[in-house]
Amino acid sequence: MPNPKPLAVSTFCGRGHSWDRLRDAQDGPRHKERPRSMRIVICYPIQKRHYEQIAATAPGHEIVDAGQQGVAAELFAADIYCGHAKVPVDWDGVMRQGRLQWIQSSAAGMDHCLVPSVIRSDVVVTSASGVLADQVAEHTIALLTGWCRNLPTFFRAQQKKIFVRQPTRDLHRSTVGIAGLGGVGRRLAQLLSGFNTRILATDMFPVDKPPQVEALWPAECLEEMASQVDFLVLCAPLNEATRGMIDARVLSSIKRFGVLANMARGPLVVEADLVQALETGHLAGAVMDVTDPEPLPAESRLWEMPNVIITPHVAGQSATRIDNMTHLFCENLRRWMHGDPLINRLADKSLGFPMRDSATPLWVDFCKNLKAI
Repeated sequence: MPNPKPLAVSTFCGRGHSWDRLRDAQDGPRHKERPRSMRIVICYPIQKRHYEQIAATAPGHEIVDAGQQGVAAELFAADIYCGHAKVPVDWDGVMRQGRLQWIQSSAAGMDHCLVPSVIRSDVVVTSASGVLADQVAEHTIALLTGWCRNLPTFFRAQQKKIFVRQPTRDLHRSTVGIAGLGGVGRRLAQLLSGFNTRILATDMFPVDKPPQVEALWPAECLEEMASQVDFLVLCAPLNEATRGMIDARVLSSIKRFGVLANMARGPLVVEADLVQALETGHLAGAVMDVTDPEPLPAESRLWEMPNVIITPHVAGQSATRIDNMTHLFCENLRRWMHGDPLINRLADKSLGFPMRDSATPLWVDFCKNLKAI
């Protein structure tokens, strides 16, 4: 049998269009041992070098950068999808189409794609859990320390050229509770330990307690943990069990003059109950990188509260975000083609996150092993 012809590669295309289509140009039937050509649809902001990295990992397969404008349509003809659609997608229709085999989310939060039809399907789902753990943990520290040192007050005073001291609080030696000890929660615990804080945590699967955490309890112990903390940080995924989990009862459990930090998803918190806890003075303040909905409506009372800091869902921003996401996707793409266990695979899609068990490789552990080599 003659050697296959070289792959045909067209020129690079800009955002919102098909990328180079890498096709096997060999005439006649394909080798039986070779997998059929896959159509890989991308919907996160890759550049040409990222495309080339993906293409080198999956030679002979078609790669389409759909962009937000094209992803809803392109998913119907996708075998593999990597991205985070921020536009409406007919996931029920995609599932009925029956072609899509694997979703690699480019976000740690999975609510953008884990609708009931996807959860019920045989489609494999992997998350980006841990890829942005450094950035989100760093942003959490920034919000907590900014709130403690009363920076918003001083920023406003600076604009008015007012040089007056105001009270501050300490993050050092406080008690911090982390609800959700996944990739972000564990990285946050590492950073908080440098402040000599007492760290408590809850998780749906309270296993493998990090040394920085004094106690790790089941998720059902959230109220008990909240009653001991000065700062309650939310790092839990959004699913049916966590939606609205921070309500009036939980908020009232937090120590008086405590602070709530939401670094996860807006719908975890019942906003009306949070506003009441702040207005009554039970909570001293709140910081959040996420809201419900997003953007937060102008009429929300949270905007006007001087003891609240809001950032517009930017905790995961990083100069290396797309590089790191592409590294994860390419590693999983290699594993997919070789039949190896996928990193961050959701064994139970209804949970919305990969479980820490020996059968599921995790990105944070994979990177740790790479550094040890």
